[in-house]
Amino acid sequence: MAERWTRDNWRKKPIVQVPDYPDQQALASVEQQLASYPPLVFAGEARNLKAALGRVAQGEGFLLQGGDCAESFTDPSANNISANNIRDFLRVFLQMAVVLTYAASVPVVKVGRIAGQFAKPRSSPTEKKDGQELPSYRGDIINGPEFNATARAPDPARLIEAYRHSASTLNLIRALTHGGYASLGRVHQWMLEVDPRSAQRYLELADRISEALAFMQACGLDLERHPELKTTDFYTSHEALLLGFEQALTREDSTHPGTWCATSAHMVWIGDRTRQPDHAHIDFCRGIMNPLGLKCGPSSKVDELLRLIDILNPENDPGRLTLIVRLGADKVGDMLPAMIRAVQREGRSVVWSCDPMHGNTITSKSGYKTRPFDLILKEVKSFFSVHASEGTHAGGVHLEMTGQHVTECTGGAHAITDEGLNARYHTLCDPRLNAEQAIEMAFLMADLLKQERANKAKPLPAVSGL
Repeated sequence: MAERWTRDNWRKKPIVQVPDYPDQQALASVEQQLASYPPLVFAGEARNLKAALGRVAQGEGFLLQGGDCAESFTDPSANNISANNIRDFLRVFLQMAVVLTYAASVPVVKVGRIAGQFAKPRSSPTEKKDGQELPSYRGDIINGPEFNATARAPDPARLIEAYRHSASTLNLIRALTHGGYASLGRVHQWMLEVDPRSAQRYLELADRISEALAFMQACGLDLERHPELKTTDFYTSHEALLLGFEQALTREDSTHPGTWCATSAHMVWIGDRTRQPDHAHIDFCRGIMNPLGLKCGPSSKVDELLRLIDILNPENDPGRLTLIVRLGADKVGDMLPAMIRAVQREGRSVVWSCDPMHGNTITSKSGYKTRPFDLILKEVKSFFSVHASEGTHAGGVHLEMTGQHVTECTGGAHAITDEGLNARYHTLCDPRLNAEQAIEMAFLMADLLKQERANKAKPLPAVSGL
């Protein structure tokens, strides 16, 4: 029988990937202060997301999840620069979603890595430079990226700052997605200032959408009375890494007594480094009602995966659990089939999502950490191919991306080279797809989704003698 869950029971469990705060009393005071703040999201919104993901699990939609590797405090949400960054990210995200929806004829569930993605797990707790060793940068919610002892010391006050930034970002996203900016009538205005050659395919699609809307209006349909054409549902997510922060923002659902919602985001995920079944992160996440993601890397074992599914989704509730597979381009074909077969054999309902970023990180000849676009695409194609072979639904993608014209991942339509990485390499942690690469990826995935739908529509071959 499972141990009774409480918000703070995780504190009795082993835990990894957390900072060592020098002042525990200050940390407790900040967490108590956070517990008095209003929720960032609401349980009803998280339930809506779970219902949408439930349809994806049944093959009736596609999860588009993406955003920054780690958000930063350096551009406060109140100033114009950060507001433009958020808007540009949303513009790219809306373009990707409309490409997938229109070109592949599937509903797209939109989930951003935004308004809370401030903490990052690290492969080493310390970093060395010029003979000096300091704590690793773990994201702005914990410490600063500057390489000095003051910046790298974990600071509890940063939790309050993270809450404020998340609230500001959420306010802007809600205003944009429900205030007319996300209207399909603005499909041309979502365009960024990019090379016209790389934008041509999107412009052609936007023209077809505009023509379809004009035809509907000519037939007498009042588009103003159809909010689904003028607004969109956009959800937030982040890795549930800093459990003190998550606990402080976990509240009982007033409409469902005894049910607890982590109000820091609509969806949270458990990272590849923190998915130990008997550790704190799994224990905390099993008790919240939010949709959950579970990263599955090369070290994932099938038996452990099934155990984690049982712990995190004991009622086999569709939409509750998304398996975010991050195996690397060369390992997908070897490892993913066994995972899928085991989950299918046990009758478990999950969303299968592909994270083609984390398993394909390399160090370039110029010394920059990068991700080749060809490897990212190869993993996505392999992911779809395996699901086609197994007769299951390739349900989503999880990307680290930005709306800015950065040069962090090599390749793509403009063929960013190793030598070109230093032009606009701005990430604090991991390399991200830039705006053009992200939209290019959307068209490639739309083609894969169309092929999946075509394969499922084909009649089975006749079998003689039956």
